[in-house]
Amino acid sequence: MIHTHHNYDLSALNTMALSATAATAIIIDDESVLPSLQLAAPWMVLSGGSNVLLPHRIEATVVMPRMMGKKVIAEDADSVTLEVMAGENWHDLVSYCTTQGWYGLENLALIPGLAGAAPVQNIGAYGVQLEDALVSVRVYEWQTARFETLTKDQCQFAYRHSIFKDDPDRYLITAITLKLHKDSTKTMSNYGDLHNHATALATQDGRSSITPMDVYHAVIDIRNSKLPDPKQLPNCGSFFQNPIIAADQYQSLLEQYPTMPHYPMADGMVKVPAGWLIEQAGLKGGGIAPILTHTKQALVLTNHAPLIATQNDIAATAMHIIDAVAAKFGIRLVREPVWIDRDGSHH
Repeated sequence: MIHTHHNYDLSALNTMALSATAATAIIIDDESVLPSLQLAAPWMVLSGGSNVLLPHRIEATVVMPRMMGKKVIAEDADSVTLEVMAGENWHDLVSYCTTQGWYGLENLALIPGLAGAAPVQNIGAYGVQLEDALVSVRVYEWQTARFETLTKDQCQFAYRHSIFKDDPDRYLITAITLKLHKDSTKTMSNYGDLHNHATALATQDGRSSITPMDVYHAVIDIRNSKLPDPKQLPNCGSFFQNPIIAADQYQSLLEQYPTMPHYPMADGMVKVPAGWLIEQAGLKGGGIAPILTHTKQALVLTNHAPLIATQNDIAATAMHIIDAVAAKFGIRLVREPVWIDRDGSHH
């Protein structure tokens, strides 16, 4: 069905807790109604609100996909292929799959948001990205008024990037298809402090090897210890992308900062943790009030004035951090959350 609302309050529907109202909001809980939907420009899509920065007023139609459901479409002794509708809560999906013995998503536990938004920025954590498990994405193309299935290759995934970012008004994601494995001895646990934490959990249980369930619980423990709950302290998760720099630039920086952590990339480039750069710039817990970096994780910007702080406050702190890191390291950080303008356009 289609549910239409006017002057719709979005304040509780964005995890940064910015006061926001949509001129018109359309909630969709059945993808079959999409061909009958007549949208007047301008319009935009809002999923779980966990990676967006909203203006006080959106003079546009806000489309909110809330289609629910998940089903197994193929299964054998080694794997299961699962179709998940866009409105499903992402962490609940990870929990369900891991409990079922379907593995591959455990590193992505506790990432806020809905399944339909996961492909947009190719969500990732602890060495795993969505594309590692994704088979395809079902989309509704607005211009042709047709449903299409895009393969993983057609999604043009890269680090925190996809075709859906390049052309945000072309598609509405209605479902994703994932292929997960059943091998409890196979999991990605060698990223950062994840290995030690997962090993400790296995040892407590009298085991010498790490299972995906160990990784799942370790990820939750680590995230809970470092990241604020948006319901308690509003935030939109990681605010900056981890910069990827040339190897020679990294080597030059390493001479000045011997403890700089890094993660080699397959193409010879080097990924550097943005949180470490911000912390070394002296801005852990800092910023320009009321938007401050989190005291336990400098990569997260937190809102200390819910429903009062504005996009301008966020921009002030973000630019303060970008300039400080650039001055110290010669690296310019890039914002991760999507910035929404008053007309619904985003960048």
